[in-house]
Amino acid sequence: MLDEQGFDSWVREYDDYVREKEEKNEYPFAGYSAVLADIFKRIQQHPHSSVLDLGFGTAVLTARLYEAGHTVYGQDASEGMLEYAKQKMPGAVLLKGDFKDGLCRELRDRKYDFIIATYSLHHLNDGEKILFLKELLEVLNPEGEILIGDIAFPTREKLEACRAETAGEWDEEECYFVAEELRPHFPQLTFLPLSFCGGVLTIKKTAGKDPE
Repeated sequence: MLDEQGFDSWVREYDDYVREKEEKNEYPFAGYSAVLADIFKRIQQHPHSSVLDLGFGTAVLTARLYEAGHTVYGQDASEGMLEYAKQKMPGAVLLKGDFKDGLCRELRDRKYDFIIATYSLHHLNDGEKILFLKELLEVLNPEGEILIGDIAFPTREKLEACRAETAGEWDEEECYFVAEELRPHFPQLTFLPLSFCGGVLTIKKTAGKDPE
């Protein structure tokens, strides 16, 4: 798992690495474009929304939302990613901060229509995820949604099967999402698988059903 300095040095190569893995339908980025497209489509159904992006990285998704007229806020732990994203979105409010410390103070004082996180929150362990997601629910507007696009699985069995199949590549330092294990903490959580190792988790303030 890369640390802050690792991501700083990887800025220019990150998108190429993701593209290569996705084209080969390989872990960890199989289905990457489908994940981002699904999140973009959902937010586009609500014009001029306020969007908080956690771990925006090179702003592949966030820049599209910014250009589409949404109000963008963001937090990322990498100074390199932060500076790169600012070039794409000069009017966005982008702050540096580690998710392990929660939201930056300036971001906690606002409310958002959507909170998104793509391939970023797997750097938190399961306990940290639960605490952080509960914090995020507090800064959602009443009809708001948390949309998490990441390496994720419906069950622990599916995760273990993927781990076995990708043993040479699997990152043991990262902690991936298992929908069935989060539901006791977030009964309203739904999960849409979009590849063998990824999909979109949705947490609203009202209960729902898994997408067909």
